[in-house]
Amino acid sequence: MAYETEDHETLYCFPAVNSSCIKSFEFSRHEYIIMYVIFPLLSAWTVFLNLLVIISISHFKRLHTPTNLIILSLAVADVLFGLIVIPVDAITLIEADCWYFGETLCSLYIMATVLLTTAALGSLVLIAVDRYVAVCHPLHYPQKITITKTLISICLSWAFSLFYALSFVIVLKYLNINSSTADVCYGDCTIRLGLPLFFADAFITFIFPCTISLTLYMRIFYVVLQHVKVINSLRGGKCVTEGSLKRKSESKATLTLGIIVVVYMLGYVPYYTCFIFVNSVTARVIVNWMWNITTFLDPLIYAIFYPWFKKTVKHILTLKIFQPGSSLVDIFTE
Repeated sequence: MAYETEDHETLYCFPAVNSSCIKSFEFSRHEYIIMYVIFPLLSAWTVFLNLLVIISISHFKRLHTPTNLIILSLAVADVLFGLIVIPVDAITLIEADCWYFGETLCSLYIMATVLLTTAALGSLVLIAVDRYVAVCHPLHYPQKITITKTLISICLSWAFSLFYALSFVIVLKYLNINSSTADVCYGDCTIRLGLPLFFADAFITFIFPCTISLTLYMRIFYVVLQHVKVINSLRGGKCVTEGSLKRKSESKATLTLGIIVVVYMLGYVPYYTCFIFVNSVTARVIVNWMWNITTFLDPLIYAIFYPWFKKTVKHILTLKIFQPGSSLVDIFTE
C-alpha cells in the first residue's frame, strides 16, 4: 500500500528512479529518533546476553558437556542474528520497506537470515535428541552422546544450514529472473515465494524440525512424570538415592530447554501462519519482530533456571575469569 503525504504525494524510495519502490508508510521525526535508539539497544542487548552464554560455556571446564555445546551453538546463531539480521531488519522497517544497499547485499542478508534461522532450529532438534536420550535412556547416555559425536552433529547441522541458505538464495534469484509475473521494483528486498515453494521451505525449516522436537518432548515429559512419581515415593520412604537426584537434575534441565523450544515455536508459528492467511503489512512486521525477539530470551531463561549461569556471569562481569585457574572453578558448588 503506497504511502501518501497530506498533499497526496506518493513517496518513493528512490525518487529519481522510474522503477523505484513506493514507501509502505512513513514515520514522524520523533518516531524515527525513538526507533533509531531502541533497535540498536535491542541488537546490542541480544549480542551481549548471548556472548555471556558463549564465554561461560567456553571458559569454564565444568560446562564442557554435550548439552552445553549445543546451547553454545544456539547462542552463536543468536549472536550473529543480533549482529546482522536485527539491525538490517530495523533499518528496513524504519525506512518503510526501502532497501538502499544493493542487490548483492540483499542476497547476502537473505542468506544470513535463512542460515541462522535454520541453524537455530537445528540446535533445537539436537537439544531435543540430547534430552530424550538423557531422560529416557540414561544408562546409555554416556556412550551414545559424547563430546565428539555432539561436535560432529553440530558441524553437520551448520553445514546443512549453509547449503540450504545458498540453495534458497539461488532459487530466489532464478525465480526473479525468469518469472514474468514477478512484481519487483528498484529498492526492494522482499522474499516472495509461491505457495509450493513456501510449503517446501516451511516443511524443511519449520514443520519437520518442530515435529521431531515436539514428538521427543512429549515422550520426555511422560517419562519425567514417571520419574517424579518415583522420587516422591522415595521421599515418602525417606530413601532418596543418588540416582533419583540425578534424574531430578536431568528433569529440571529438560524443563528449562523445553521452555526454550516452546519460546522459539511461539516466535515461528505466527510468522508462517501470517504469511498464508494475513496480507497486512503491520501484522507481518509484528510477527517478524516476535521472531527476532526470541533470540535474546534464551539467556534470560538460563538466568532464571540455571544457578550456574548466574555465577558464571558474576565471574565474567567482575573480570574474575582473567585470574589464574578461573576456568577450573566449581561453579556448581560455589
